[in-house]
Amino acid sequence: MFHLGIPTTRAGACVTSASRVVRDVFYDGNPRQEPCAVVLRLAPTFLRFGSFEIFKPTDEHTGRAGPSVGRNDIRVQMLDYVIGSFYPELQAAHGDRVPRNAAFFREVTRRTARMVAEWQCVGFCHGVLNTDNMSIVGLTIDYGPFGFLDRYDPDHVCNASDHAGRYSYSKQPEVCKWNLQKLAEALAPELPLELGEAIVAEEFDAEFQRHYLQKMRRKLGLVRVEQAEDAALVAKLLETMRLTGADFTNTFCALSSFPVEPESPGLAEFLATLTSQCASLEELRLAFRPHMDPRQLSMMLMLAQSNPQLFALIGTQANITRELERVEQRSRLEQLSPADLQSRNSGHWADWLQEYRARLDKDAEGAADAADWQAERLRVMRANNPRYVLRNYIAQNAIEAAEKGDFAEVRRVLRLLETPYGGEEEEPEPAPEGAAAEAAGGWRAYASKPPLWAAELCVT
Repeated sequence: MFHLGIPTTRAGACVTSASRVVRDVFYDGNPRQEPCAVVLRLAPTFLRFGSFEIFKPTDEHTGRAGPSVGRNDIRVQMLDYVIGSFYPELQAAHGDRVPRNAAFFREVTRRTARMVAEWQCVGFCHGVLNTDNMSIVGLTIDYGPFGFLDRYDPDHVCNASDHAGRYSYSKQPEVCKWNLQKLAEALAPELPLELGEAIVAEEFDAEFQRHYLQKMRRKLGLVRVEQAEDAALVAKLLETMRLTGADFTNTFCALSSFPVEPESPGLAEFLATLTSQCASLEELRLAFRPHMDPRQLSMMLMLAQSNPQLFALIGTQANITRELERVEQRSRLEQLSPADLQSRNSGHWADWLQEYRARLDKDAEGAADAADWQAERLRVMRANNPRYVLRNYIAQNAIEAAEKGDFAEVRRVLRLLETPYGGEEEEPEPAPEGAAAEAAGGWRAYASKPPLWAAELCVT
């Protein structure tokens, strides 16, 4: 994340041990022994939004309260420490406490909005995004269950224990905003609640959209002029990626080789390259496989009609709706041939590329030298579209080799991720003989689409 340019804590060390611990990794009643390890992480501070919830008043539903409820003297000390230590410019600029605290909360809101915008632009998904995993200085913290998008799916849930999809990819900005609301509540009365809520309303969405669109323009090589319709172009791109099951990282990388000349002979070849990053029928059938036995689904639907109160206790309407959508999508896929899918994907991409070319033409207008504009476009795109991210299958290969005592693949992946924007160099060196070679499969196509078996990986 650091080498992607995203605000984050840093990993200082990873220490493995001969000790083992029993973990039910899939929460399915099948525990197993796993090696122990300790990751040392570094940051200016690990104070979180949740740190201020020690002052939380008694909850009307649970009757529980924070351990320091009513202790405004401690809240004052914490605010003085955080602002004086990590926002000294705000401490110096404001003599009165309320304006100072408002300026602090405004800056936290902006940093958080920019951070989650950066996440969205590289396809990063945080698996447990509660208030205790939100940094008071705007860093990415708590790398528990997390993941990067492979096939673009706005509803992707990277944490298999997040059954309700609360922290799905598309919901990350809204969850961060909700957490800021909780922080505003925890800061009152040192920051009046109505003022904190007004700051979130004024700042978060505007800062997120501004930073997100600015980053997306760079990812698309729009380097000279901003257009009002750019947001719609990005939205249509993402919808095209969703419809075609396109690989998030590789699609943006491929766009840097788009032939900008209208009658370019390389357009057909480019379209073939782009559609090769779309999901195959096998991938889609695997992705939309039912999660429920048909008899179980039928029973749940009957229960929803006959006893809504009981149904609400054992399942959610959202889960059933998603399952029905999977069944319907799987049924449609059964009617498609690979040729049909290829034709459909090509049509979707041809439509969007026509709009993209028109937008690039506008960006190039007035450029003194077309070659200079093209060179700048490519430079900006390659600096903003990572070639490599830590895909689950890459991590899994490294883990399996390390569990056999071979850390060569771990070191190789670490070196790779230190230069995620990669440029045009060849793939990394082949794995050596032995366990790492078996795990890495010889030449490792680190930038390739994941293999089919990667869809079975489960992170909790």
